[in-house]
Amino acid sequence: MSEITPNPAELASKEALDRVFSCIDKGKSFRLEAGAGAGKTYSLIKSLKYIIEKHGQSLLRRKQQVACITFTNVATNEINSRTDRHPVIYCSTIHAFCWSLIKDFQPFLRQQIPNLKNWPERLVDIGDVGNRSINYELGYPGIDDKHVSLHHNDVLALTIQLLNEIKFRDLVSDRYPYLFIDEYQDTDEKIAAALIKHFLDTEKGPLIGFFGDHWQKIYGDGCGLIDHPKLETIGKEANFRSAPVIVDCLNRMRPDLPQKVENPTAEGSVAVFHTNEWVGTRRTGQHWADDLPADSAHSHLEAAKELLTNEGWDFSAGTTKILMLTHNVLAAEQGYSSLAQVFSHKESFVKKEDDHIAFFIDILEPVCIAYSEKKYGEMFALLGSRTPRIGTHQDKVSWSKDMDDLAILRKSGNIGAVLDYLRRTKRPRLPEAVERKERELAEAQQIVKEATEETTSIDRLRKLRDISYQEVINLARFINDETPFSTKHGVKGAEFENVLVVCGRGWNIYNDNQFLEWAGTPVKIPVDKKESFERNRNLFYVACSRPKKRLAVLFTQKINTKAMDILVKWFGRESIRSLQISG
Repeated sequence: MSEITPNPAELASKEALDRVFSCIDKGKSFRLEAGAGAGKTYSLIKSLKYIIEKHGQSLLRRKQQVACITFTNVATNEINSRTDRHPVIYCSTIHAFCWSLIKDFQPFLRQQIPNLKNWPERLVDIGDVGNRSINYELGYPGIDDKHVSLHHNDVLALTIQLLNEIKFRDLVSDRYPYLFIDEYQDTDEKIAAALIKHFLDTEKGPLIGFFGDHWQKIYGDGCGLIDHPKLETIGKEANFRSAPVIVDCLNRMRPDLPQKVENPTAEGSVAVFHTNEWVGTRRTGQHWADDLPADSAHSHLEAAKELLTNEGWDFSAGTTKILMLTHNVLAAEQGYSSLAQVFSHKESFVKKEDDHIAFFIDILEPVCIAYSEKKYGEMFALLGSRTPRIGTHQDKVSWSKDMDDLAILRKSGNIGAVLDYLRRTKRPRLPEAVERKERELAEAQQIVKEATEETTSIDRLRKLRDISYQEVINLARFINDETPFSTKHGVKGAEFENVLVVCGRGWNIYNDNQFLEWAGTPVKIPVDKKESFERNRNLFYVACSRPKKRLAVLFTQKINTKAMDILVKWFGRESIRSLQISG
């Protein structure tokens, strides 16, 4: 029987992986740049298994491990599972990893906490940290008689401070001779700078392997591209996800990392719809200029869906994803329009940058869902170890009553009613940041304040409290990917049979027409706009690289001639269509 010839993507993948293995053998740090669909996680797993096979026993004898830092708990669980939870692999998020390094340095932590952001205000009433135990659990900062609870950012800041100490660096290097960082481009900028300064610049410390893609940096505090003379750069020129017609578009978009496909004969399609010929008055204003009115944008979306359905698309949730940066359409579709109107920066609530929204989505909703499904262990895990447990029958009765009443209130009451109820029951307790804002609102209702930035946030909270809590439930379903819709932020790393990308205005940091213009003349991008261009480019690339078979892009924003030229260059003139509807 003749051997099966590897496909082009497999050959490209093997070449990249061989170079990674060579770096490991030579003790040389490296950066694996793996574009969308390249199988970056596969390469990371194979690299970890290579170290296990060659050095696993000797590492265990020396009580050493390979540290593998991931961006999410989901990724951590996947890597642990695919490496059979081998004891030589320590895999965790960056915050958990940093805390594991610094938690035993309690005197140092107590000394540094007063210097951290926001902590002088927290310590005003008590004077100093004293001998309190420094803890890190849910990431909500706080202080009581015996404990100090750190914020996520505090853990990173304290780790950076300790990395300035040579003895600490030696301990880290001795404990972890290999340090792999998954999705390196999303690593906190200051953490990345510290690793470069103390390890790459000095050529001392662990072998560092960066796995990721700087074109997929879509979070604001990520470091982006890490380029250093001590790193070997390895491009993984493979795409195991998308049909050739889509990969061809991605390669024209990104010619410096061309990808080879798994199946050169696979069928697929690409379509780009524009609304330039729409007759009517487009929106104005800095963030909305040249976009369609909300009702017309919705009509064009429905028209595009109908056309694509007639061409064989299946718009069921498990098959097709609609990605949006057009929240006036998205919020109406998903049932949280009032929430969208409260926040001037639309990304702040979808990305959970607001403390109230983050608490609702990350804690309250999961807790309520776990309770309703009788998953009490999961519920208490979400609440944290410092939440009182059920110890007596009366505790059980009290908990049940409070949670049952909360379930009713979530469906029938507004956000303010839910918050007031939680302040009374403390099941779950509100984070310090939320409690503080609630106190400030109560004070503001009795005191006339000057118009400051702080009162703006209080005014927003007042409006937020009047909104039906059902909108929070709807938002949680959307953010947690339980609907056919998503923002481009919500699908990084995901893939779908078909993807319809809707590009419009309404987000203050994105302008697709401007981004496309700049893509045509990159040397003319203003220096102070380079970050804006890359942010827009990366989101567009991430969105367009999600589908396996069919890709369509709908621009509700008007596209000018220069921008249209780029779309023609990337997607082909035959793929560009004018979407014309009445109204």
